[in-house]
Amino acid sequence: MRFQTTIIIASALAAGGVALAAEKTSKDDKYIIETVGEPKTCINRSQIRSTDVIDDRTIDFKMRGGDIYRNKLPNKCNGLGFEESFSYRTSTNQLCNVDIIRVLNQTGGRLETRGACGLGKFQQIEKTRKEKSAD
Repeated sequence: MRFQTTIIIASALAAGGVALAAEKTSKDDKYIIETVGEPKTCINRSQIRSTDVIDDRTIDFKMRGGDIYRNKLPNKCNGLGFEESFSYRTSTNQLCNVDIIRVLNQTGGRLETRGACGLGKFQQIEKTRKEKSAD
């Protein structure tokens, strides 16, 4: 009898773990991502319309005119995926792979910066929405 109880508990835990894993999805799960051309070392800051933080290592820079440049950071940037906001400073109108971003978080009504993270190269991508399957 004791052995059966152990198996039931273990099965319940395993099922719970699967349910938790299924809940975590990426913003990219709804899209087919294709790269366009060669990666660039810099993009023009004045052409950035908005940004979309995908996770702790990935930022999409949406440009005026519709192009999207994905920056895959060389290392994980703790808190970036959770906070989904960052700042940067440059002395030129270019944002480059040698520049540093700082994760922003709002604490007690104040905007504070967290750790500093280096950018990677900018790869132009095209996102196409996946068609829903008829299950």
